[in-house]
Amino acid sequence: MRHIPDTERRARLGRRHGLAPALRLSDPEAATRAMTVLHATEPATVYLSLHARVDGLRVEDVDRVLYDDRTLVKQLAMRRTLFVFPRDLLPAAWGSASARVATALSARLAKEAVQAGLTDDGAAWLARARTATLAHLAAAGALTAAELREQVPALAGRLDTALGKPYGGSFPLAPRILGQLAVEGHLVRGRNAGSWWTSRPRWTLMRSWLGDLPAPLPEGAGYAALVGRWLATFGPGTVEDLQWWLGSTKGALRSALAEVRAVEVTLDGGATGWVLPDDVDEVTAPEPWAALLPVLDPTVMGWKSRGFYLAGHGPALFDRNGNAGTTAWWDGRVVGCWVQDPDGVVEVRLLQEVPAQARALLEVEAQRLTEWLQGRRISTVYPSPAMKEPR
Repeated sequence: MRHIPDTERRARLGRRHGLAPALRLSDPEAATRAMTVLHATEPATVYLSLHARVDGLRVEDVDRVLYDDRTLVKQLAMRRTLFVFPRDLLPAAWGSASARVATALSARLAKEAVQAGLTDDGAAWLARARTATLAHLAAAGALTAAELREQVPALAGRLDTALGKPYGGSFPLAPRILGQLAVEGHLVRGRNAGSWWTSRPRWTLMRSWLGDLPAPLPEGAGYAALVGRWLATFGPGTVEDLQWWLGSTKGALRSALAEVRAVEVTLDGGATGWVLPDDVDEVTAPEPWAALLPVLDPTVMGWKSRGFYLAGHGPALFDRNGNAGTTAWWDGRVVGCWVQDPDGVVEVRLLQEVPAQARALLEVEAQRLTEWLQGRRISTVYPSPAMKEPR
């Protein structure tokens, strides 16, 4: 059984994630494929993750592949998270990870509608809302959530849930129902009615957005396709890493590993990892590199066990719910984070001592990102403790 040490895992990360300047990718599609999917919970993350991996990227380049060519598509999937998928990978998600999330969310929404007194039959209530929303969009075309709330009575109300609890309150129905239809693959977040760093999607029927709508893959085949892509991007990884990323059962994951003929390897610390059968050869490290990654970047969020690249800085870089803030990288390890000053200038905050070469290359990346943002300050709802430290 081959042993892959942490040093080689960091070498694989540097080579395959398009982060080393000499190894950046050619365009947004290539960068997204290299990462399997991109996190899209915050709209700016998509653009910033691509900027980190593609030289000469323009905002218009990302808008083109998202909204004109539609080769990259937003889809709610693993762990109830919004991602940008390569278009050809959507059927795999629809039949597996998205379907699993859709089942859980629909049952929860139906139950909460009954508890809130909106209906005596939650499943039938949700079915009526689904039918009314889809029929209206089929007739009216793409609409924002605000427009849909005004025009579709089923979306206009509020849901009172867990009143008196810290996590409870009164919430608008529209986001819950639209999100349900999106995870089911009926709707897609289409053209953005706001700027690239904000989220004001025009909700659109998926069949209108994509034209020829492929059928979802069977569940097993869907999980196998996702696992194969993940291993190509993040391998080696443990069963725990993959199960966390997929949000699947361990049984579904083990079947997928068998389907792609994944090979066992040993890792530092004694854990067992998995790689694709054609990926057992040693990978050499690229030249030392620096990178600045945004909140929830897919590299930072790729594994459950992150010790081989976090260098003990996890508590400073993740919030209490496990959301990653911005990160500054040196040669395969996270060494700090980055923030912006009031004028939008990017500043690196180091959490450890680094060589002079690292400081110099991190400053190059800070200047590159500053110039690209052109004074635009990017806010986030997921600041890490390190980001919130006083200047």
